[in-house]
Amino acid sequence: MTNPLTQLLATRDWLMADGATGTTLFNMGLSSGDAPELWNEDHPDRIAALYKGAVDAGSDIFLTNSFGGTRSRLKLHNAQDRCYSLNKLAAEIGREVADASGRRVIVAGSMGPTGEIMAPMGTLTHAAAVEMFHEQAEGLRDGGADVAWVETISAPEEYAAAAEGCARAGMAWCGTMSFDTAGRTMMGLTSAGMAEMVEKLAHAPLAFGANCGVGASDLLRTVLGFRACGSERPVIAKGNAGIPKYHDGHIHYDGTPELMARYAVLARDSGATIIGGCCGTTPEHLRAMRAALENTPRSEAPTLEQITAELGGFSSGSDGTDGNAPTRERSSRRRGRD
Repeated sequence: MTNPLTQLLATRDWLMADGATGTTLFNMGLSSGDAPELWNEDHPDRIAALYKGAVDAGSDIFLTNSFGGTRSRLKLHNAQDRCYSLNKLAAEIGREVADASGRRVIVAGSMGPTGEIMAPMGTLTHAAAVEMFHEQAEGLRDGGADVAWVETISAPEEYAAAAEGCARAGMAWCGTMSFDTAGRTMMGLTSAGMAEMVEKLAHAPLAFGANCGVGASDLLRTVLGFRACGSERPVIAKGNAGIPKYHDGHIHYDGTPELMARYAVLARDSGATIIGGCCGTTPEHLRAMRAALENTPRSEAPTLEQITAELGGFSSGSDGTDGNAPTRERSSRRRGRD
């Protein structure tokens, strides 16, 4: 059976994904350190509003409130035995919002990293990681998610475990990694390394790409790196709304709607098919992105110089694909879907 996302991709040359989860939920009253996934049960109306905000802003795809929904992450809040039910609720709420939208909208079941280090560097075995993702994927599947959406992964071993977990649940999936360390993932993988890895998976994703990271410029350099490898698989770009800054006790992202609109167009021209935002990206940003994508003619892929001129400089002189050892110029440790 053809997946709804595959069907939609066949009719469009770009799709718009959603923005930040954490930013919106914090604005709704979520406290720092609390598990957003518990709100699927405690505040389903707020989660529905989160999803509806993205849909009303023009998103063709939105991610469920289940980023930290693995058993290992929920254990930090003594909610590990509610893994299946909390993920199922996240998808059920999403299904209702999507079905009421009046158009085809894809419900993507968010699956973030386990929070543990994979063996041999850490203690998390492949089998244990697969089962964590399998359990989460089953809940998302049974709640009505169209596709699983693995995101913000750093280690290729964890990405492969997520692929196997989705396969066991019988779910098609998409998967992104975070290239937040001088153009590489925290575990050292380059864009070229990811593109090569994806094609070797037995249960390959429908689309792959990058999310979060440092800023829009870095993410677009990564997208260009994917496309330079020649893969015909759809590429995902979900960049942060600028750079995080600490102000009055809160993290704020400095990217304006106008900047994110330019990012969206450049992402499309760089070769991305699914374009959205990550940390700091609000419905206001999404509306500007949608308008820009609809009204700006497609152009040739931008050069690195054009990207920096429009969006700002890179965090490092190299992303590792040119054979040069990366050097870091600035850093951001915000990781996730804020």
